[in-house]
Amino acid sequence: MGLAIFDTLKNTVNSQLGDQWREYFYCDSLEENVLMVKGKKRTTQKTSNKNGMDNIITNGSIITVNEGQCMMIVDQGKIVEFCAEPGEFIYDASSESTIMYGQFKENVSKTWETFKRRASFGGDTAKDQRVYYFNTKEILDNPFGTASPIPFRVVDKNIGLDIDTLVRCHGKYTFKIVDPILFYRSIAGNDPDVYRFDGKLVEQMKAELIDALSPALGRISDQGIRYNQIANYPNDVKEALAQELTAKWTTQRGLGLCSIAISPMRLPEDVETMIRDRQMMATLRDPGMAAAALVQSQSEAMVAAAKNESTGPMMAFAGMNMAQMAGGMNANNLFAMNQQNQQMQPQMAPQMAPQGGMGVAQAAPQAAAPAGWTCTCGTAGNTGKFCKECGAKRVEPQVGWTCNCGAVNTGKFCVECGTKKPADAPLYKCNKCGWEPEDPKNPPKFCPECGDPFDDGDIQ
Repeated sequence: MGLAIFDTLKNTVNSQLGDQWREYFYCDSLEENVLMVKGKKRTTQKTSNKNGMDNIITNGSIITVNEGQCMMIVDQGKIVEFCAEPGEFIYDASSESTIMYGQFKENVSKTWETFKRRASFGGDTAKDQRVYYFNTKEILDNPFGTASPIPFRVVDKNIGLDIDTLVRCHGKYTFKIVDPILFYRSIAGNDPDVYRFDGKLVEQMKAELIDALSPALGRISDQGIRYNQIANYPNDVKEALAQELTAKWTTQRGLGLCSIAISPMRLPEDVETMIRDRQMMATLRDPGMAAAALVQSQSEAMVAAAKNESTGPMMAFAGMNMAQMAGGMNANNLFAMNQQNQQMQPQMAPQMAPQGGMGVAQAAPQAAAPAGWTCTCGTAGNTGKFCKECGAKRVEPQVGWTCNCGAVNTGKFCVECGTKKPADAPLYKCNKCGWEPEDPKNPPKFCPECGDPFDDGDIQ
């Protein structure tokens, strides 16, 4: 029993003395797929401190943080320190005191308390303190691909197309740790040495990325970007994907999508053929394009007719003329229609009206307001002195002033009774307080505000 106690005290003294030295923690350059690694104590052949206990950080120890890294200290399973600034960090809040750092007298007392605690555990430290380094650089070259087709919406407002189809796509994406504390708590917590980006995390993120592709590409399609041009808009794809992945990656794991590159997508062959046909039909809405297509078709038909040896060229040309007379569109009419549209463009509204049986359309002019005057019954477009619907006489607008006898005059005297044109009544306003009567032409005898009588001095 006495020997066992002696050995315990000996081990306690050795561990206590070994942990009195301040440590220097560092992290080598991290590999591309390493997301988190445990910090190392620097020890060399010439270092005298070789008896320190693992997972103990002595007060006053120095921890180096490099560019592209951040550091976290975990004490007894709890995060107590965090540093993302490159440089030297001194940990001076450790519960493992030393006489090598700080106030000597105070630290001697704390060291004795630590010695008694360790002795009660048989010389064990009964402590677990760790330094973890996180890779905050962008993790590159992460491929993805759709094992099975995903839904994709094709929208082309120019041809009135809005269909749902299936596509396959592949590419590469990059990400980085944007919240190391959340990443530690939810993914890599308490890992003994190193946490790499491989295995289940890779497969999970790839599956979630592909799952988010369908709604993200739907957002891109709504912007009018064609499916074969999506590869030229990586920022738009990244922003749309980030909106879909925020809840799963950033909020739950502390990871953020940095960029994505998608190879050009291909639709099913039948869908691509249908889109090309619709686009070709859309060009024929323009009379000029329709005329050019008709001329090309007629030229090819004439060449084929000239080579016809079975019935002879003359019979072939006669068949062409009969087909055109039976209802075919004439190219000259289309060219004339196109020229007319160009001349009327400034006066025409951008509305298309179908013309003929080929679906060719031309702009419809805006309806002009009818000329003439409008009767009180609502009939517009009258040009004579009487309404064409109810016969009411056109009411001529009065010009001039009306005399008491009823005559309308334009001069200074009435043409019927000779009465002089009455002068306009003056307008009154109190020249002392500024009060204005409701009828400026008929003021009261006295101002109700200041009592001043109204006279010629109050005329405006």
